[in-house]
Amino acid sequence: MYLTLLNDFIVEAKSRTYVGGGSPRPSCRLGSHDIGYERGEWRYLDSYFGGTDFCGQETVWLNGEPIWAMNYFGHIIEPGLIDGSRAGAVIKAALSSMYSEKKRFLGGMEFDHAFGLYIDSSEGDCAHFRGMEMIIVEERRAYELDYRGGLIRL
Repeated sequence: MYLTLLNDFIVEAKSRTYVGGGSPRPSCRLGSHDIGYERGEWRYLDSYFGGTDFCGQETVWLNGEPIWAMNYFGHIIEPGLIDGSRAGAVIKAALSSMYSEKKRFLGGMEFDHAFGLYIDSSEGDCAHFRGMEMIIVEERRAYELDYRGGLIRL
């Protein structure tokens, strides 16, 4: 039950922040870009550095205690095939579809977009996972992002 509630909150928070065009928050670390969401006793923060090539961490708190986190690093591999703006459009469309239709945030999906084929694959569940998302353009990997995370045990 606990993991289901956590998964549902993560999907809700992700759909209302990066994918949903949520408002930026004040930077919590020098030079970071932050975006967050709260509902009741739940709090979510996505804090990242960079732009086209970037790294970041998402964290969920319950009643003020950190309980879950995910780290990620993404970058353009083939700038001649895709730029940051197009990659962002593909990612937002694909993730929006995953969150609204599949009600999950972990991979196992492909999404065809005018700018490229989005593929997300992962192992594990909300408690402990790792995965990769990529965009294929002209049958070549043009963008990739590695991610991993899970429950935080205090």
